[in-house]
Amino acid sequence: MRHLLSALVQNVPGVLSHIAGMLASRGYNIESLAVGETDNPELSRMTIVVVGDDHVLEQVRKQLEKIVTVVRVMDISAEDYVERDLALVRVKADKKARIEVRELADIFRAKIVDVGMDSVMLEISGKEKKIEAFIELMRPFGILEMARSGRIAMTRGQ
Repeated sequence: MRHLLSALVQNVPGVLSHIAGMLASRGYNIESLAVGETDNPELSRMTIVVVGDDHVLEQVRKQLEKIVTVVRVMDISAEDYVERDLALVRVKADKKARIEVRELADIFRAKIVDVGMDSVMLEISGKEKKIEAFIELMRPFGILEMARSGRIAMTRGQ
């Protein structure tokens, strides 16, 4: 089972490597990890996706809470939350293929952010399944390069 953890951490050097190292040293696999500064420049939000049962989740949460630079850890998997993933995908696209790529981009609400002589770079954001579906439709064109952000998530307001 996938668990989505949101951790507020102090925005200081070494926090990311400390947390990633701690989880790896205990044998927990991080499926996705995204981190960025919050509205408070002294804090960053880490969104961590780990796979395991409830016992694994509890152990990961307890280990994170022991780290001095971690302010708060929440399991938001059971909450009502909004999640997004971002991907940049460069595909082969000659003049003829660009029309079809553009039509698929429109359907998925992706944006063309760069056009080369023989390629197009697209930006897409949304739920993981949407991104996966888009990537599968781009494969026949020939994916030249791809970068993904990992999931970010926040609980919905009351």
